[in-house]
Amino acid sequence: MTFPSRPEERFIDADGVRLRALLEGEGSPVLVLHGFTGSAESMESVAPPLRENHRVVRLELIGHGESDSPDTTRHYAMNECARQIASVSHSLALARPHLLGYSMGGRAAIAAAVANPNAFSSLVLIGATAGVADPVSRRERIRADEALADRIERSGIEAFVDEWMALPIFASQSGLGSEVLERARAQRLRNRPVGLANSLRGMGAGAQEPLFEELGGFVAPVLLVVGEHDRKFRAIAHDLEAKFPDARIEILEGVGHAAHLEAPEVFGRVVVAFLETVEGQRR
Repeated sequence: MTFPSRPEERFIDADGVRLRALLEGEGSPVLVLHGFTGSAESMESVAPPLRENHRVVRLELIGHGESDSPDTTRHYAMNECARQIASVSHSLALARPHLLGYSMGGRAAIAAAVANPNAFSSLVLIGATAGVADPVSRRERIRADEALADRIERSGIEAFVDEWMALPIFASQSGLGSEVLERARAQRLRNRPVGLANSLRGMGAGAQEPLFEELGGFVAPVLLVVGEHDRKFRAIAHDLEAKFPDARIEILEGVGHAAHLEAPEVFGRVVVAFLETVEGQRR
């Protein structure tokens, strides 16, 4: 099967906001969600191994890329984001898609799945959590995210992106090379300050209600992908595995938080095998 050199671009009215998506491939659908500061393009590496047998939809979440970035925070709340994801799935006639999310996109995927437990065939979560369960830690995270949001608006997108990419959690990405990192920086610079700031205020890890106790309601298979060097999220993955009824962990060796970006070929093989198993069980 041959594919167009460029994916199809679509803008979808999703529960009151306009969201951008890139679509490619044919077959059972996989809805892909990026992380904070990301875009549809930032998840490009997941598409090649999937589009051979799947309709891959890379969705741009509210406040990111060319999707809407409202001035008020109401549409950015995580429960609103979950409704937007479900609305996109319905508008594009995606029949029980597999839902794949990285970091913030993983949290959004969890929120959409627990709100609509029969709407998705499986979850693939990369370096994700279900929120911050401890009340003290959650208050601290809210304060930190509020301060960061103010700083984004005050100092501008370029200063923030350079600060963000220098965080220790992304240190392992240095091995990707300067060309890849510069392309990632350019992609992040296309975001709007108001969109990123309000994303932190509305759907940051502290702002969202923790969902650990709701995970038992999602009975479809879950794959938890985490990098070997991402110690924090390796521990979180074990917490999630214990809460989901049908979940397993896949640790990718030699990589950090963005496991799909740092080891795309290995990641692709793992996810393709997982989806094949899920779909084989449905037959």
